[in-house]
Amino acid sequence: MEKIISTAIVLEIDNIDTDQIIPAKFLKSTNKEGFGEWLFYNWRYDENDNPKPDFPFLQFQRDSKILIAGNNFGCGSSREHAAWAIADYGIEVVISSQFADIFKGNALNNGILPITVSESCLKALLKYFEREKTCAIEIDIEAQSMKVDAKDIYINIRFDIDPLKKKFILTGMSEIEYLVQQKEEIINFEKTHVL
Repeated sequence: MEKIISTAIVLEIDNIDTDQIIPAKFLKSTNKEGFGEWLFYNWRYDENDNPKPDFPFLQFQRDSKILIAGNNFGCGSSREHAAWAIADYGIEVVISSQFADIFKGNALNNGILPITVSESCLKALLKYFEREKTCAIEIDIEAQSMKVDAKDIYINIRFDIDPLKKKFILTGMSEIEYLVQQKEEIINFEKTHVL
């Protein structure tokens, strides 16, 4: 996957923590699949498991691959299940002005691209996409750029990503697969670098 062109889901909420992303009662499984249905569960559903129609998440296109969220996304406890839930729901990119470090690592390790933008850029994106639910964002992973070109807004920015994490996202390769691929080099390195 080199480019992602998608509409966006907007959650204009700061400090969304991992327990809000995936409530603790759903953490019993260690299989990465099936967590998408529980994403933001306590916000999306009432105590009788009925959808809350006023929750903003439900007002956007279900096939959106991009989530625009408030500042400090993914804070709270270290919970890889949060990244699993986001990925299983089909979200490939999360845009915020700040991410918790552990969440950012978990996201990248699970094929989710966290893009950090300035506070002013985030405010513009949140405001615009709250109103224009069918407008698309273009993310070019290879070029490390994000572009919005619409009637009332133009944003074209570059974002940073670790080169190895970028390779993993572009190829779909995991860290384990990469290490297995590097087995001979690792063995040779160990032979020549004895402690």
